Amino acid sequence: MTPPRTPQIPVVVLAGFLGSGKTTLLNHLLRNRAGTRIGVIVNDFGAIEIDAMTVSGQVGSTVSLGNGCLCCAVDASELDTFLETLTRPSARLDVIVIEASGLAEPQELVRMLLASDNPHILYGGLVEVVDAAEFGRTRQRHPEIDRHLAVADLVVLNKTDRVGEAERERLGAVVAELSGPAAVISAVHGRIDPELLFDPALRPDHEDKARQLTFEDLLREEAPDGHEGHDDHLHASYESVDFTSDIPMDPRRFMEFLDSRPDGLYRIKGFADFGAGDRDNTYALHAVGRFLRFVPRPWARGEQRLTQLVMIGAGIDAAALSAGLAACRADEPGRADAADVERAMWGVLRYVQEQTPEPEVFDAHGTADPREAAAEA
Repeated sequence: MTPPRTPQIPVVVLAGFLGSGKTTLLNHLLRNRAGTRIGVIVNDFGAIEIDAMTVSGQVGSTVSLGNGCLCCAVDASELDTFLETLTRPSARLDVIVIEASGLAEPQELVRMLLASDNPHILYGGLVEVVDAAEFGRTRQRHPEIDRHLAVADLVVLNKTDRVGEAERERLGAVVAELSGPAAVISAVHGRIDPELLFDPALRPDHEDKARQLTFEDLLREEAPDGHEGHDDHLHASYESVDFTSDIPMDPRRFMEFLDSRPDGLYRIKGFADFGAGDRDNTYALHAVGRFLRFVPRPWARGEQRLTQLVMIGAGIDAAALSAGLAACRADEPGRADAADVERAMWGVLRYVQEQTPEPEVFDAHGTADPREAAAEA
């Protein structure tokens, strides 16, 4: 099995009915991206500064669909056409955000992403934005919102400053019931911590010198008073739990933990060491909502063999999660039956897609563009 040679780009679907605040949230992400290169596919213009994006020199990483409805594509081929542009090595993107039309069917967008033949993308989750002040009326006019919430990985209950505390708690309970295991967080003016959706990119210092104008530079000038820069309170609506172990994980127990992960646990990322299950590889873990995949990578010479995981969610029990993972550690060496460990590893390998070697394809600049495997849960 050959692991991917280059990282895959997570694709986040941003959905919600008209007026819920999707565009405001997206503009917030662009202003507070901390150096992360974001490619944007938009269904409708709204308040997104398309002209500013063009001026900033990001033409190659922005695709406007005008009045077309992305979810109306019969299969994944049309979406792949746009994603192909954004995943070219020359674009050097870290994450792609698809802002769906207010009348789009988000589950169709998710279906197309999971069915995409583009080997350079990775499903990054469905974020459903809900207008707290208009939720009841929106639900009456568009009862399909219940179906949308049911397939969301993260729900942002937006505009909570427009309702009282008691109503906010009631709405939170209703949305949580409709969205099942999805994490639900509250927000004002779409301000959420970008690290909920993507990891900040680390750039060499020299890349910040003599760089081109970016989304962040252009949009910061238009930021409302009091909204510029980072907001110290953004982390309050979710929790992050770190776990590190120098004892390998038992694959069967670990998969039982993942299969029964609690409601509100939105993302899990990191690396798992399965010890005798596979002594040659560490396994990169990517989980968002119900989506899960592993990517094996050979241990580097002299690399310390650790399991290192970060779990992000809302309303989660940090102590219980840490204890649950601790209980997944393998027994002492020599006590486990080799055949049993091998059988248990099949629970992990079902989330790893086999990759057949392919010839490398080079772009016009001679840059290698290897095809990679994208696993589906």
